[in-house]
Amino acid sequence: MCAHYENIRDPRVIRDHFKAQPTQVPVRADVWPGYLGSFIMRSPQADYGDEAVAERVEVPGVFGLLPHWAKDDKLSRHTYNARSETVAEKPSFRDSWRKARHCIIPAAAIWEPDWGSGKAVAMRIGRADGQPMGIAGLWDQWRNPKGEWIYSC
Repeated sequence: MCAHYENIRDPRVIRDHFKAQPTQVPVRADVWPGYLGSFIMRSPQADYGDEAVAERVEVPGVFGLLPHWAKDDKLSRHTYNARSETVAEKPSFRDSWRKARHCIIPAAAIWEPDWGSGKAVAMRIGRADGQPMGIAGLWDQWRNPKGEWIYSC
């Protein structure tokens, strides 16, 4: 994935397009590694058989996976791109992969550099029909030095 994406902040889009319960936590519009964005995961209570519980929930989380062993949140600047060839072996991703902690990162667009001019020019990439994109991801939880649990993807 890219290192910069536009997060979807409209709760109606999360609810209607992704069929997920929106978060109540405000998240950034533009997200880079280490920034708070959001992702969609299967609700931990989805298997209880309670129809009042949403099957999917939007969760605020740091963009860049923070495995349980991370010493600080700076690791997220290097763990936003898992490669299919190595995801099962790389220490940063393997636990989330083995535990099937799959998620969807809702995005209005991604930004990539265009090197056609010899210099990096930011280019916005979105769907032609203007609909949101769902980018495959992995999620984890990390306990920060203050003892708080932080989600990341």
